Formats: sequence, C-alpha cells, structure tokens
Amino acid sequence: MDWKRGPVIGRGSSATVSLATTATGDLFAVKSVEVSSSRLLQKEHELLSKLKSPHVIKYIGFDVDYCENIPMFNLFIEYAANGTISDVIKEQGGSLDEGLIRLYTRQILLGLDYLHSNNVVHCDIKCENVLVANDGVKICDLGCAKVVENGGDACSVFSGTPVFMAPEVARGEEQGFAADVWALGCAVIEMGTGCNPWPEVNNPVSALYRIGYSGDVPLFPTWLSVEAQDFLNKCLRTNADERWTAKELLQHPFVDLESYHEKIENFPKYSPSSILDQGFWDCFEAPEASPAPTQVMKFSGESPVDRIRQLVAATPSCLPIWVEEEEWINVRTNDIDNVELEEVNTELTRMESVLEEESFSSSIRTMLESSVVEISGASVIVSRFLDCTNMNNNNYCLFIDSNLSFALLGLIDFGIYWSYEICLTGRL
Repeated sequence: MDWKRGPVIGRGSSATVSLATTATGDLFAVKSVEVSSSRLLQKEHELLSKLKSPHVIKYIGFDVDYCENIPMFNLFIEYAANGTISDVIKEQGGSLDEGLIRLYTRQILLGLDYLHSNNVVHCDIKCENVLVANDGVKICDLGCAKVVENGGDACSVFSGTPVFMAPEVARGEEQGFAADVWALGCAVIEMGTGCNPWPEVNNPVSALYRIGYSGDVPLFPTWLSVEAQDFLNKCLRTNADERWTAKELLQHPFVDLESYHEKIENFPKYSPSSILDQGFWDCFEAPEASPAPTQVMKFSGESPVDRIRQLVAATPSCLPIWVEEEEWINVRTNDIDNVELEEVNTELTRMESVLEEESFSSSIRTMLESSVVEISGASVIVSRFLDCTNMNNNNYCLFIDSNLSFALLGLIDFGIYWSYEICLTGRL
C-alpha cells in the first residue's frame, strides 16, 4: 500500500503513533517501532488481524520500512479523530457527566464481550486504551492481550497497568476475563473523577500490595447514581468468581440506555434557569380568575399628608387581610393587635400641622434627628431630614408599624421634591 507518514499524534510504551494518508488521501493511523523492539506490536498485529468488531479498533494492514537505515515495523489501524477517553476527560474539565459515562461504558462492554467470546483477554483496559471515533468508542492497544484456551486462565505472564490490576493479578494467581471486568470498573471511576482508582498510592509496588492483600476496593465517586454505584459493586469484587461477566453487565440498568433516556424524558419539561424563565412558570396550573382591575386614585389637597392619608384610608379593601388569608404558613407569630385605621388617621392629622409648607432653603439630603414615639400602641420613628435642593425644612419621614400595609408617596412640584414613607407591616 502506498502511504505517506504525517505528524506524530501520540507516543506509547511500545510504539509511536503518527497520522498517515494513502495515495487517495484517506487518513489512518500508523504505529511504528524499530523491528528489534517490535514484539508487542507484532503480537497486536497478529490479534487485530483476526478480529472485526465496531467496538474494537479496525485493523488495516502492516509493513516494514526504513528510517535512517533502521528497519521499522508499522501497524496500520483506523484513525480516531477525537483521541482517547482520557483526552475527552481533560477537554471536559477533569470528569465526564454520568450520561456520557453510561454510553462509553456500554460500548466498552460490547467490545469486551466480543473479545471474551473470542477467548481474548485485553489485560490493560483503561481510558488511555479506548479511542473515541465518530461512530463510538473502540478498544485499542492489544499489546498486552492474551489468548486463553477453553475458557481457562491466561498464561503465567502477567501484564498491564498496576493501579488497574485486579487483586488476583496483583497476587500473581491468574489473569482471566474477570480481570478485564475489574479494570472496567476502575475505568468508570477514572471517567467520573479524572484520576486513577488509587490516587493516594504513589508507586507500583505499594499499589500491587494494597490491591492484592488489603481487601480494599477503590472508592466510588459519591455523586454517581445508585445504579452506577451498584454497577461498580458488580465489577469491583475482590473475589473474581463473584464478579459479573461482561455479558451479564450488559443487562445492568446502568448501561440500559433506553431506560435511562426514558427517565430523562420523564423529567419536567421546563427547568427554570432564573426567576425570569417564563416557560417554567407557565407549566403550573393557575386559577381561571380574572385579575383584579387596577385602581387609579385621584388625590386632592396640597398637603402630602392628605395624600398619604387618602392612599391608606380611602381604599381599605385593597389592604391584605392577614388573619383571613388562606394558604399561608406560620413561620413566626407574635401576639400583635391590629391598629385601627382611624387611629392612624388621627395621628396623621396631628402631624399635619408640623408638616406645613414653610420657607425653603438649598440643601442636600441630611438626617437631622430621629426619635421613637409611642402612638396608640404603635411605635413611630420620626426622622427630620433635609432631602435635596429647595426642600422644606420641616420635611418628616414617618415609619409607622401597625401590621397593615406599605405606602410610599413622592411628589415633584415646581422643583420641590416631597418624600414621605409609611411602612405599615408589623409592630416594632
């Protein structure tokens, strides 16, 4: 096959991976290593050439050429433009969401089930050895893979990455199909955390001893669902005989994508992103009552207190009736008696003489004094202040607490700004 080597896109322990093109411009990947060190790559070639699955990287061919008079063994395989799952984890900020973990895990299981049905143990399942192609994830790097006969154990030579090894492998007992299942559980943890399953262990010897003899299992990511936790429990059992097979795991709810999508579709259609997300509020049933008409009040008289009194007293029906209001939840209660509107009006009338218009002076808003006065059982804070340019010297701001309502009135008249507030919400 005529081909041309392109840029290097990856380096592994056994080979360098480069992008390559055929004479017709088709892209593929080529794994290259010196012939003198090509034992693992030739082993991978031997296995891949006999396998054909959409969940295992596709074998294209091989050849031997020379680079600076050094013979090189080249293995041609399918090119996966998105890199490995490890690359995707980095791109996603250090971990994957559970929906993507479910999808990747199912496709890895399909690849493992295919390998195991052909008596092949991969021996080094991890996120770095699973490529992400446009049509799904594919198991790659079969340099450590072994063929087992009659469903028995693999040969006595053990290989793989220590932190992904099963307890029986760490003890040097066996490396069969169950070891791949353990490694798959470790890979799920890696997808969920962005770390290897034993991040607290720093050297391979300590990792092998802990895995093989402590009886510990890796910590499961706590944010994963109950189904994910149960799936990991089926993979990461220290006794290899108790682990589920790849075929059994394919029936687990965690990788049942149809069931998962049904659950997602049953969630409420709208999820508010803010209080202004009208679509969310529209999904709630509202009573079919016409809204109360807006009441427009006409004020008479020159005194601002007149206008405040009319606002509060002229339409008492607009005030909330807290005692009779339905569907309220008592959070905190006090023994507070209601203050009659007539009493409030009387006090406002008494204050009117104080708030008569007098001469004006230029000033900015400045608090002059503040005092608390008891008026008919209600506490009244009377503050004297100068508000802005041309403000009346006897301008008062009243905050009256009488468990009624809230009123605010401001008036700009011939360059004069009047500001009076009455807060009628609860006794101080």
